[in-house]
Amino acid sequence: MTPRTDLELIALTKHYGDAVAVAGIDLKIAGGSYCCLLGPSGCGKTSTLRMIAGHEVPSDGNVVLAGREITHLSPAARGTAMMFQSYALFPHLSVLDNVAFSARMKGVARAEREAKARELLELVAMTPYAARLPAALSGGQQQRVALARALMMQPRVLLLDEPLSALDPFLRVKMRAELKRWHQELGMSFVHVTHSQEEAMALADRVVVMNHGRIEQCGSARDVFEHPRTEFVARFIGAHNIIDTPAGKVAVRSDRITLGALDGGGLPVTVRAVEYQGSQVQVHLVADSATAVDDESPGSAAWVAALADSHFYAAPFEPGQRVAMRWPEADAHPLEA
Repeated sequence: MTPRTDLELIALTKHYGDAVAVAGIDLKIAGGSYCCLLGPSGCGKTSTLRMIAGHEVPSDGNVVLAGREITHLSPAARGTAMMFQSYALFPHLSVLDNVAFSARMKGVARAEREAKARELLELVAMTPYAARLPAALSGGQQQRVALARALMMQPRVLLLDEPLSALDPFLRVKMRAELKRWHQELGMSFVHVTHSQEEAMALADRVVVMNHGRIEQCGSARDVFEHPRTEFVARFIGAHNIIDTPAGKVAVRSDRITLGALDGGGLPVTVRAVEYQGSQVQVHLVADSATAVDDESPGSAAWVAALADSHFYAAPFEPGQRVAMRWPEADAHPLEA
């Protein structure tokens, strides 16, 4: 059974003067899915989210939600709610009043709106903080309030604009797990903008990789990681080496690369740098023709082999050492030209 399409973007385009932010993208998002728009700064992902939310007017194209054309409706009338990167809480209102604000603007009676707001504070584990002002909350707590406030609008689709970017790394991991739990409990569609590959892989059942206002690849997190379609996707997702072969460019995961003696065949390379990463050791490599380059930083290396720490320390490699780089033919994924 094919899942229903909840949100559809049809030839959606956004120009800012002569600059093209979104170049006529088509995208269908299934009901109840967690979709991440992933890409570098300036790729068009935030402009796309803001057009879905109604905070930007498309230059062309359509936004359709549950079969209803919403392209030119106001943000409040379209059935979406947006959680902003800055959280945008009202500093003079209590946590409870922040959450209840949209219902207050709609004229919902105080008792009814506060009862609903308390339900949502319970969902995000913020009930003890209902009377506090936002300034008295941590970043993670403010994020929870912002989420509850967005849910107060009872949206069909929740839009999240880089919601974890302001958090420290430990809290970011914790809040990822919370977002996943809330998504499962609420059953609505989430559309989440991020530039973090790790974040998208951890959260999304559908990853949309964007570049220069276009969709480079769309699929499950595993499919995009295991089968990048283009060189851009392979490089942006990370953990892949791009290697030129007689048949064209291929992507090979760094953990599929092995290193050995030159007399055993393979691509001759020189170790540029070694980085200990805990369970793995990353060995940065350059082609023999590049060994005269003065820059010996890991970032100047052409390829990376991610070796298990036990394997590496059983026979360690040193910077400057010449070795052969090898990979199984089955792990070389062809890339589109």
